[in-house]
Amino acid sequence: MYGDNLEKKLNRKLNKHYGPTVRARIDEDAIRVSGTLSRWTDIVAACSMCVQKGTPMHVVNDIVLDGVTMPQMRMPSWSDEELEGRRPDVLVIGGGISGASIARELAKWKLDILLVEKEADLAVQASGRNDGEVHPGVDLNKGTLKQHYVLAGNKMFDKICRELDVPFHRCGQYVGFTRWWMYPAVLAYVWHRKYICKVTDTVILGRKELRRKEAELNPDICFAMYNPSAGCVCPYGLTIAYGENAVENGAQISLNTAVLGMETKEGRIECVQTNRGRIYPSIVINAAGTFAEDIAAMAGDRFYSIHPRKGTNSILDKKAGHIVKGIASVKTLKQNPAHTKGGGILHTVHGNLLVGPDAEETYEKENFATRQESIDAVFAKQKMTAGRLGKKDIITYFTGVRPATYEEDFIIEKGRRTKNLIHCAGIQSPGLTTAPAVALDIERMALEELRKIKAVEQKDTFDPNRRGGPVLKDMSKEERDRMIRKNPDYGIIVCRCEEISKGEILDALKSPLTVPTVDGIKKRLRPGMGRCQGGFCMPLVMDIIGEYMQLRPEEVTKAGDGSAITYGRTKGAVQRRRYDEETI
Repeated sequence: MYGDNLEKKLNRKLNKHYGPTVRARIDEDAIRVSGTLSRWTDIVAACSMCVQKGTPMHVVNDIVLDGVTMPQMRMPSWSDEELEGRRPDVLVIGGGISGASIARELAKWKLDILLVEKEADLAVQASGRNDGEVHPGVDLNKGTLKQHYVLAGNKMFDKICRELDVPFHRCGQYVGFTRWWMYPAVLAYVWHRKYICKVTDTVILGRKELRRKEAELNPDICFAMYNPSAGCVCPYGLTIAYGENAVENGAQISLNTAVLGMETKEGRIECVQTNRGRIYPSIVINAAGTFAEDIAAMAGDRFYSIHPRKGTNSILDKKAGHIVKGIASVKTLKQNPAHTKGGGILHTVHGNLLVGPDAEETYEKENFATRQESIDAVFAKQKMTAGRLGKKDIITYFTGVRPATYEEDFIIEKGRRTKNLIHCAGIQSPGLTTAPAVALDIERMALEELRKIKAVEQKDTFDPNRRGGPVLKDMSKEERDRMIRKNPDYGIIVCRCEEISKGEILDALKSPLTVPTVDGIKKRLRPGMGRCQGGFCMPLVMDIIGEYMQLRPEEVTKAGDGSAITYGRTKGAVQRRRYDEETI
């Protein structure tokens, strides 16, 4: 009866806005919305108005976008039989922060773990295209999975980053207000956050204290809400570190591996088809980001939908780093786009400022193009935070796509119709912050299912510590001299902007998870991330990769398959410089 009444109520609402072309149907534990509309924003709005907060029912979008052929998932161009017949205990689908952290936690156990990622590296999509903020959770409501996991995850970051040898700074978050009359409302909000939502470090700073901490912020800011527990980390650096530690502890990571389909029988996944062979896992963990819904559909367990949301960030030169020391934004009376934190300014662990993001609904899950309008809008807003912010300091920019559900919350649960499936879906902001805590719960769920079919023992040999390579620019002159005397390659500077040596690049090529591409080296060490954006160092990085991997120049790619940098020699070209073999 409840379902019938709800269905009628939803259809009256949809009919009022869109006429009879859009209908809702209650299907067990999901609300399926179907029909045809000509604008994607209308589809998002129609599905959003069907959301039932506080219930286990999720909205599934079956509305057709009229006149649009939905883009297909980007795929690796080749196929082989490398994984044919593999029978792992756990198959993790997706090499973002969720998949990598889950693989690492499961590596504590005597299990055969296989992670597959369709890209040529980890953290290529959402996990490598965000601002790296470790959120305090002050803007999340009690009762959501986001809020539950952000409080737990934030507290874990000091330990996790220490174990994985990843830089992490608790630089604090400031949300400024320019109108004194807002103070009573903000004071009540802070009380609620501290005592109801348990974000206990939330305080209000007056103008004098704020200016002492952040002297370059807008002088019109009267007071600010402050959370010292907020921090920043390199999102792709943390993801890669998780992946390397998983491999060091026996997990296998297969890159350039796309899931093409699944065979199910009696509510269980029996076979997963990939471009590298058929896999027969005991448990499948769906951490596929914007494609989590597609994986769920392959497994016969599609009870939610993802609506992608683009966000653009700009990266500023380090010389602008003094403008903001932590994380800052200004709250205005103007409403932000739905379900976005509105962006801000963040001082990264590498000394740059990162400005953004904005929010734009899109049906394209892999459209990472950046529009000038996005940059202009972000800067117009953030100049209210710090007036000295200038687009002249931009050295590059990037756009990410967040995998939001219509409920705007995470889905961390076992399959509803498919028994050996676990979903880690809808992981948008603050997914980076929540990853350490979410991984522990996914680990627990996987062990519960596996123990129904086999005994599972903990490893005595698990080592949670991953040791990154030496970072010469952070060493004293004496330490650096000792390193160079030990290995002269550390004395050959390849990237002048970021002070990266040839020795460090060779270390990255010898890492547990080698990715011999220009972007692979860039994400691990930062050559090409300075002011010149690789104008000087890219050819040298290509040389080192080619020499070590025994590749011809045209075989060294920017980011894997389909990203050639050179296509062979041109007529009359000067012989490519090679390093003397005796110095390698």
